[in-house]
Amino acid sequence: MNRAERTKLLIEVGRKQALEMADQIANTYEIVEVQPPREGLVMVKLRESAQQSLFYIGEVLVTETKVKIQNVFGTGIVREMEPELSRALAIIDAAFKGDFPETKQWIPVMEQLKMELSQEQQNIKRSIERTKVQFNTMSL
Repeated sequence: MNRAERTKLLIEVGRKQALEMADQIANTYEIVEVQPPREGLVMVKLRESAQQSLFYIGEVLVTETKVKIQNVFGTGIVREMEPELSRALAIIDAAFKGDFPETKQWIPVMEQLKMELSQEQQNIKRSIERTKVQFNTMSL
């Protein structure tokens, strides 16, 4: 599982698990906060479909944290002001980069989160499908 997929799972459906994983690492290793949680703005790019050109749609408030665990750096970035989650994501990122033994125990948790996210997306899709207008069944 790559970094982007792991981060998406933890943010979308695994916030509680992310905090627990970070606590597990914090109780075992010394964590140095290279950059404590701080807010910033990030420009959001969007691709225009007709000409396939990129443009900036606006800015998003983010919280970013950088940590160092045993000479391994980790970064956590999350939307809005969520310093605890940002720090947890940075710790988890460093743990996976450093291939810490605890990460092997997290693989089943990640798989479970993957199934939960898939189920949640299916529920949203079904909800949208119920309200969709079927123009081919409408009489003129």
